[in-house]
Amino acid sequence: MKPYPMLQVALDTVDLDTALKTTRLVHDVVDILEVGTILCLAEGLGAVKTIKTLYPDNIVLADVRVAEAGALISKMVFDAGGDWISVLSSASLATIETVAKEAFSKGGDVQIELQDGWELSKIHQIKELGIDQLIFHKSRDSELLGPGWDPELLRTIKSLSEQGFKVSITGNLNPSDMATFAEIPVYSFVAGRSIRDAKDPRGAALQFQSAIQAVWS
Repeated sequence: MKPYPMLQVALDTVDLDTALKTTRLVHDVVDILEVGTILCLAEGLGAVKTIKTLYPDNIVLADVRVAEAGALISKMVFDAGGDWISVLSSASLATIETVAKEAFSKGGDVQIELQDGWELSKIHQIKELGIDQLIFHKSRDSELLGPGWDPELLRTIKSLSEQGFKVSITGNLNPSDMATFAEIPVYSFVAGRSIRDAKDPRGAALQFQSAIQAVWS
């Protein structure tokens, strides 16, 4: 594990060519290439296969947000070369367990996306299945209230980390946000628009890495 948080770029584009314009510029700066939900829907899991083939040194996440049919979808993802798969926290424990079994049998991992209304008791049941990765979103409603992170959200994130979860953070992040999490062992930061839509995506990714290392060096 890196001594500081990883950086994940979310490729939420409607076609593979557009996604690859970003990956060509940032693949050696970021750690994780997320084949976003929209891209998976638009291009199928061939997008996962292409990106993993081109960038074998990166972790490739298929952000398919499994809700059911976990055994079949996870098999498809890992057969396509994905390293990680996302699952909604509202999925049944049976579904999550089938995804975990497939992921771990292929040397992969599972990210649980925490949705509104998630319950800590269920999250601990998920951890008993061997899954410790969580994605914590800053909601769009919170974004509308302005920049920054509410102290209550930060306390929740810190508590989850202290309970042994690897927590990744997303929600319209910018490099200036990194210092906000200085007291928390964040697993990764997920940036989408702030890298993908920047005039200089590579420069934007380098700014994130510089900010991360400045805080966690």
